[in-house]
Amino acid sequence: MVTRRRMIGAALATGGGVLLMRTTLRPAAPAAAAAEGHDHGSPDPAAADPGPDAGPALAPKFTTAMPVPPVLAPVSTDGGADTYAITMLRASARILPGHRTDVLTYNGSFPGPVIRARSGRPVRVRQTNLLDDPVSVHLHGARVPADSDGGPMNLIAAGRTRTYTYPNDQAHASLWFHDHAHHLESEHVYRGLAGTYLITDATEAALPLPAGQYDLPIALRDARFDQDANLVYRMDDPFNRTTILANGRPWPKVDVAARKYRLRLLNSSNLRFFSLRLADGGPLTQIGSDGGLLERPHVTDTVDLSPGERADVVVDFSRYPVGTSVALTNSMPPGPAEHVGQVLRFDVTRPAHDPSSVPARLRTLPPVAAAVRERTVVLEYQESPGAAPLGLIDGKVYDPARVDAQVAFGTSEIWTVVNANKDVPHNFHLHLVQFRVLARNGAAPSPAESGLKDTVRLLPGESVRLQAVFDAYRGRYPYHCHLLDHSAMGMMAQMEIT
Repeated sequence: MVTRRRMIGAALATGGGVLLMRTTLRPAAPAAAAAEGHDHGSPDPAAADPGPDAGPALAPKFTTAMPVPPVLAPVSTDGGADTYAITMLRASARILPGHRTDVLTYNGSFPGPVIRARSGRPVRVRQTNLLDDPVSVHLHGARVPADSDGGPMNLIAAGRTRTYTYPNDQAHASLWFHDHAHHLESEHVYRGLAGTYLITDATEAALPLPAGQYDLPIALRDARFDQDANLVYRMDDPFNRTTILANGRPWPKVDVAARKYRLRLLNSSNLRFFSLRLADGGPLTQIGSDGGLLERPHVTDTVDLSPGERADVVVDFSRYPVGTSVALTNSMPPGPAEHVGQVLRFDVTRPAHDPSSVPARLRTLPPVAAAVRERTVVLEYQESPGAAPLGLIDGKVYDPARVDAQVAFGTSEIWTVVNANKDVPHNFHLHLVQFRVLARNGAAPSPAESGLKDTVRLLPGESVRLQAVFDAYRGRYPYHCHLLDHSAMGMMAQMEIT
């Protein structure tokens, strides 16, 4: 049977445009989740599908202003650290015009808030869980002790509080935080449990890059709404999530001045890949990736992001006359082009003085360290007739009691990560470390992947070769596919650094 998933995979593998075909999607629920009573939001296969995403009918494009996520203020700056207080709670958000939508939030904010941190200055975040489910807060891309990593089984029970300590002993980077409670992470993040965490340092601060109001965090994702503007969650449901949100608003407009802007792009989707470009094909100057600035800027017309990946780009809107509008578009499937092919629109509304610039040299990265060990990691989505699909790493479903990789502290390793599926995309996220991409499908990586990374895409049949140094902390840390529906199905494993 040719499934929608296979058509999506084929389109991704061939670099095809937006998928327009419609077929029948069989609902999928993670077997392990159902067995453990955690099948939140994953319907019975016999249950009636609520129908296509009603969001497009409720949300005219380019009429709503894109909000800027709120920046949190610390509740204390004593003891050489900044302390923040965050409460996870249900809230009602204005997402679609004229409607309210129930969401899960950090401090009632949708999109989630921003924490601005400084390299070398610790941050403590006191997280209180007022939700009905257990949660685990993972700071994605950070070097943190294992007990503050927010692992999938290191849970905060309903009604309880936990303090996470982030030493920030790493360079500048555009990070994000989100729920990681196993089997629940997919629905929790989909319903809103995600926020932004920006670390700066002296290297970044010394550069004349766009700053202040001209430095915009933009979290991109997709969603599915019913006719009453309720978020509809179904496991493994990429085709029906056809409303594109930027900072929590559908296809918003962004007023900009005729000058340079730094856009910190995050793909916070569960499953959707984005291939982003300006509608007129104008230049995007990529200056950063997951782990901070590239060594040199990379001028391109397209930025590709799989779920969890980030890219910092500079766009010079002075090339457009005041009064011009230009859309940011997406060419990755699945879904109707008139919906998923549009992301947001920039409206150039005024002139502005612009002292910013993009230097030819942004930073110096250390040389790739010699590896003491190489290993291969195989990702696979497995379907069997009459059974729920499984997510596997090296042929195994995640078991929190099992250690899958023993890593010697202080050593460098090379990991070759393989997508064993020929029709299903994946990606790969390694906790604790920022790695270097040495090769993609046996060839040198593109300039976009030349910096520090913590998440990397793997289209059907692809392989990537990564190098990482495990010199931060000892303990157990996960690695997994960051298509969160896949990790919820078990596509996750665990390393122990000793």
